[in-house]
Amino acid sequence: MAPDTSPSPSLRPLSFCRRTHAPESPVLKWKSLEEVMAKARYTVVEREDYDDLICDQCGSGDRPDELLLCDKCDKGFHMKCVRPIVVRVPIGSWICPDCSGMTSVRRLTQKRILDFFRIRRRDFARKCTAPSRDARRRRRTRPLVVQKKKRRLLPFIPSEDPVQRLKQMGSLASALTALHMEYSDHLTYMPGMAPGSANDTDFERGGMQTLSMEDTETLENCKAMSTRGECPPFMVVFDSREGYTVEADSPIKDMTFIAEYTGDVDYMKNRESDDGDSMMTLLLSKEESQSLVICADKRGNLARFISGINNHTLEGRKKQNCKCVRYNDFE
Repeated sequence: MAPDTSPSPSLRPLSFCRRTHAPESPVLKWKSLEEVMAKARYTVVEREDYDDLICDQCGSGDRPDELLLCDKCDKGFHMKCVRPIVVRVPIGSWICPDCSGMTSVRRLTQKRILDFFRIRRRDFARKCTAPSRDARRRRRTRPLVVQKKKRRLLPFIPSEDPVQRLKQMGSLASALTALHMEYSDHLTYMPGMAPGSANDTDFERGGMQTLSMEDTETLENCKAMSTRGECPPFMVVFDSREGYTVEADSPIKDMTFIAEYTGDVDYMKNRESDDGDSMMTLLLSKEESQSLVICADKRGNLARFISGINNHTLEGRKKQNCKCVRYNDFE
């Protein structure tokens, strides 16, 4: 069948002719700069000198390498002062939240923080009931046997000052809000992902570590403290190179339990092309198609910011002082 070479109905051939006389010059009407700026989406106006640039939030011009310049209002913002916090220097143009119409993340009040973590105010106001590390150990009734001592988990010791605990929870709530995440202190099984029945230790290749009765009690005790607002003594902070990370508010002993890694449970095969930095292995099955991962991109807790702290560089490896252990809590 021969191709149709007839012109398309929506296209019309054009014919050109040469003018034999000069056209009349049209009358040009110049618009004022105010009219141009009012109709323009945004206009980039280059300044001659940026030495006096300061952050519109904190009023400081320190750390100029972290100052971002809005391409619309020409104001400066530190990467960690703007809300949501900017983790990496953006490529190309950047517009601040005020000019883009984005809802800013404001400082959270005590009521909003407690509501965010679903903590009752009367439980938060009570004095911390965390066990003291200086408490005497129970005397053994059986004779001592010379053997290698098995190390046990220690419960975290929350800050005694309720104001400081509120700051710690506020830093976590702000970080989760900036990443558009919900707080969750348990594993979640969402439709379209792995069901709860897939998380079975019988599927684990090579077996899984089992918690002792003492470690299980420590774990349950820490969970109970978290429901009362007695959180681990950590502040979630922002680092210009690492993004969100954590800082300890007080010394923490070795083998201290901090938090369970929580989030949505999904099959590892569904996340092979996922470039997220918040996945954690949950189950390594004998059949690779049944292996599970925890995805803390929509729901999570403090563990989201502890795991994988820049461990790809030599400096980051020095900070890797936490260990994640997969366990079975049923003996």
